[in-house]
Amino acid sequence: MTAKGAAAKAKNKRGTTVLVWVIVSLAIGVPCVIGIINGGESTDVPTPTTEQRTATVPLLAAATAGQGICYGWVLHDYSTEISVGSNLGEQVPVRDDPRCPRWIEVSAVVRYTSSSSESRDSASIGVDGSTDVEPADLYPIASGLSRFGLNEDAFVDEPGWAITRAATVLPLLAAEAGLADPVPTGTATPTGTAAPLPDAGNDLLRDRWGWLVAAAVLLLVAALFIAVGVRQRNRQLRGGGPAKRAGAGAAGRTREKA
Repeated sequence: MTAKGAAAKAKNKRGTTVLVWVIVSLAIGVPCVIGIINGGESTDVPTPTTEQRTATVPLLAAATAGQGICYGWVLHDYSTEISVGSNLGEQVPVRDDPRCPRWIEVSAVVRYTSSSSESRDSASIGVDGSTDVEPADLYPIASGLSRFGLNEDAFVDEPGWAITRAATVLPLLAAEAGLADPVPTGTATPTGTAAPLPDAGNDLLRDRWGWLVAAAVLLLVAALFIAVGVRQRNRQLRGGGPAKRAGAGAAGRTREKA
């Protein structure tokens, strides 16, 4: 094999290697990007954080001591109960507890759907009470939650924050409805601060920035391999063309001398 033939073979081998790397990079990078955007979002409803729960329970306990009404919350992911609490403590409901003959409880059912679904995320909010609390008194309490920004969007965006925040405003709304006296200011002084409500909607960069960076690197590598392959191919074409013409000219002169 001549030197030119060996060089051409080496170039072809390098070109094949580059093509393989391009295919591999695209095969990995493209599904990653598609998965991140379309299928990487969890449909699990988040529960209140430890800080939110531990800050809420003493506030409810103080209100119960001042008003004689127990207060609690229940959060559902579709039909599954994922968080419950009250003035009696975390994971302790007020319903059917002999220590709470009179109680008011806020409940919410949050439904997350996948990104590929045509249905939108939704939430249902309600307020229930013991048998001695009239439904006509519960209605203004439930409707009054929206005054504190506790509407459907708030429960969809941050369910854990919204359900505990809603529980802490029940004593105020109960007093407005005439069910109890207002909680004394000193007794109801907050011992903790609930987390602020984040911006509405899903933050793609915040939730999956690591995956996006990895996918971007893979696509960048693929683009680099493509550029190198194109450059080598152009060099091969420029090197092969003149050599063939020179060979053809030499053969022609030989025939003419003969």
